[in-house]
Amino acid sequence: MNTIHLEIITPEGLIFSNDTKMVVLPGSEGEFGVLPGHASLVSLLRVGVVDIENVDGTHDAVAIDWGYAKIDENKIVVLADGAVYVSGNTESELAQSIVKAKELVSSMSDRNGIFATALSRIENAARAK
Repeated sequence: MNTIHLEIITPEGLIFSNDTKMVVLPGSEGEFGVLPGHASLVSLLRVGVVDIENVDGTHDAVAIDWGYAKIDENKIVVLADGAVYVSGNTESELAQSIVKAKELVSSMSDRNGIFATALSRIENAARAK
């Protein structure tokens, strides 16, 4: 199967590293999808949610405040100032990660409804679990 490797890194360390089918990134000019074989580019990222489609068809979500993505044909590296992986093995762990993700997104100023969109994406990602 054709996959693209995704790494999300913050100053605190590696947040996510796995092979994926597709990744949707919150670009500064709007969301954009990245599939295996994508043309190389570097993009500024804004506050939002990195939507990750895993090889098994499930989705993961990582909320970020801002950063950059370096994209090559077979690898995406996201360097984010802050990131929260929306995950958890129990309802309370998942609820805690949602709270942390909302706090991260809330810490950024609200521009053009980006804040509301990011909060909605966090909630949707949690419901999909």
